[in-house]
Amino acid sequence: MAGQGFRVFVHMIRARKILLIGKLKGYSILATAKELPDDGKIFACAEVPYLGVNSQEALHYSSDGKKIIMREGPIADTLEALHAEDEHFVIVFIDADQRNAVNYYSFVMDNHLLRMDGVICVENTLMKGQVYLENISDENVLAVRKLNTVINSDPRVQQVILPVQSGLSIIRRSPAPPDAVIESKTEVVKDDVFWGYNRRRILDRLRLDGKVAYLTGGGQGIGRALAHVLGEDGAKVAVVDLDLAKAEAVAYELSLKGIKSIALAADVSKLEDVQRIVDKIVALWDTIHIVCNSAGINMNSACEGTSLEERDKTFNVNLRGLFLCCQAAGRIMLNQGYGKIINTASMASLIVSLPAVLLMAKPGRHPSARICGVTESPKQK
Repeated sequence: MAGQGFRVFVHMIRARKILLIGKLKGYSILATAKELPDDGKIFACAEVPYLGVNSQEALHYSSDGKKIIMREGPIADTLEALHAEDEHFVIVFIDADQRNAVNYYSFVMDNHLLRMDGVICVENTLMKGQVYLENISDENVLAVRKLNTVINSDPRVQQVILPVQSGLSIIRRSPAPPDAVIESKTEVVKDDVFWGYNRRRILDRLRLDGKVAYLTGGGQGIGRALAHVLGEDGAKVAVVDLDLAKAEAVAYELSLKGIKSIALAADVSKLEDVQRIVDKIVALWDTIHIVCNSAGINMNSACEGTSLEERDKTFNVNLRGLFLCCQAAGRIMLNQGYGKIINTASMASLIVSLPAVLLMAKPGRHPSARICGVTESPKQK
């Protein structure tokens, strides 16, 4: 595969740690590294240097070279070392055009270097069709044929061979069938924890694919972060904020990630606004499964100077608005028999937010005086 192909594949799997076995081209390695996050790593293993005598130094000329760790020398020794270091990988690339490729594949599988949800990609598995020809004596072709046979007969994996360039095999672990025979000295409990409820893995069951969520205060801060979290986990997201421009900016961010989203403006302290956004979401997406109430305001005025208008505005948004959103969504959730409501609050309800208090406190008074309504000095207890 070309470097761009590597990048697309890495992006699809969202890999963070990759193992390369064989003499791959330097530009392909760099292209792959470019797709990794800043803390991503590529362990490149080869018998001889990739780019010359000091390939690690050569890679440092690229800003992404720091993600690449060169392991030069006998590959079998390198794999042993990685196993001893308890490394495991989301993607393992193996170049089949090397005599011991079948041993490398077996070591990776037998010693759990591949994560349970990882894949192995083997290049050159077709050798331009030579693996299917009779009367072949070329040792490299015979080695690749043996590798293909081993993979094809391995009950632990499933594979597909793509006829691109010299052949690319994509291999993943096979999910064990419910009637599989498990040989063990101890009894294996074949329940939903082991097999997965409805044949779905535990973490897959935590995904929100098909769910509909809306967030108040979604235009910034915690609400914006929650919008990205729910959207990345599969939910459709309605971003609700008093400021429509802010809501639209977050909805646009989500759309760039391929997340279905809409932006809605609403004052959550007004019943008609809350009902309007709920009705619009239901009209568009049929229902509501998740509500995150993150809208809140803080006037930051001293207790003794807080006006009734400020007090009422704060309580209308932070308490009345919370109640109205819970009630409107709760009716839908009760009717459908499912729903989740998440209410966020400030940690200031449990602790004194010292930086904010210091901004409000007057000279000569204890930093918490404005919150507590007392005028004792710092030395008084």
